[in-house]
This record gives sequence, structure tokens and C-alpha cells, in this order.
Amino acid sequence: MQGKFITALGAALTVGIVAACSATQGNATSEAVMTEKKDTPRTSASYTLRQGETATLAPGTTLKLERVNDSRCRPGAVCVWAGYISYAFNLTNAAGSREFVLAENMPNAGPSVTQDGLTFALENHEPPAPTALHTPAPDYRVNVRVTISPAN
Repeated sequence: MQGKFITALGAALTVGIVAACSATQGNATSEAVMTEKKDTPRTSASYTLRQGETATLAPGTTLKLERVNDSRCRPGAVCVWAGYISYAFNLTNAAGSREFVLAENMPNAGPSVTQDGLTFALENHEPPAPTALHTPAPDYRVNVRVTISPAN
């Protein structure tokens, strides 16, 4: 049963990713991955999200950047550790809703994760370095590559 769901999800996401490759979803933008063969369907797209923004990956499938946690040591501060920046996402589809975290250097989190037949991978983020001490919180943006995972 789960295999049929993932196959159907993969087909819907292929259509959604192809559509997203040339569209803007609210403030979330997407960018196509060029494939070697022109007739090969695209199986990957990149989305840039700000905290609170949602991208539509396919009909009935959304990805929301719920929150950004930036504990990196700011220039001018005295810190006992370097800290890290992490991004908490919420994936919603017909199977329900689930949260996951992406981070480069955080314990118990990694720069990529696979959920419901999709692989989510950090590409880059803004700002790339922590802002100076006593400055307002920056306008965080994260770029996430979403790829349809091969069926097993």
C-alpha cells in the first residue's frame, strides 16, 4: 500500500515540480534543474523560503519553513561554542503532516533528509554568517533542493 502511495506521490510531484520550475509560489521561488535529455521529466526543484513561507510542491503537497534557530556566535560576543543554524520544516500531504529539521553542524540533524519519497537538502542560506552583536535579527532565507527519491 505504501509503495502505491509513493508511486502516486512521485507522479504528482513530477507534475508539480515541472510546473514549479517556471513559477513563483507567493514569495517562495523555484528554479529548475536542467536535465541532460530534453524529454526526461524533471525530478528536482529548488525553493527559497523565508520563515513562515510555504511552497506548493505538488497539488496537495506543501513545504513550510516553520522557524529558524540561529545560535551561532555573533561577532563581538564571547561564546563557549560556535553554535549552529537550523531550519524546522513542516511537510503536509495526503499522508498527513510531519516536521523535520535541516542543519549543517547540529547534533541529531543533517543537511538532508528523506520524507515520504522526497529528499530535502540544504543548498545555501542567507545570511551565510552571523550578524554583528546588538543588530536586529536578519531576514533569513534558506534554499532547499527537493528531489523525488528513486523507488525501491
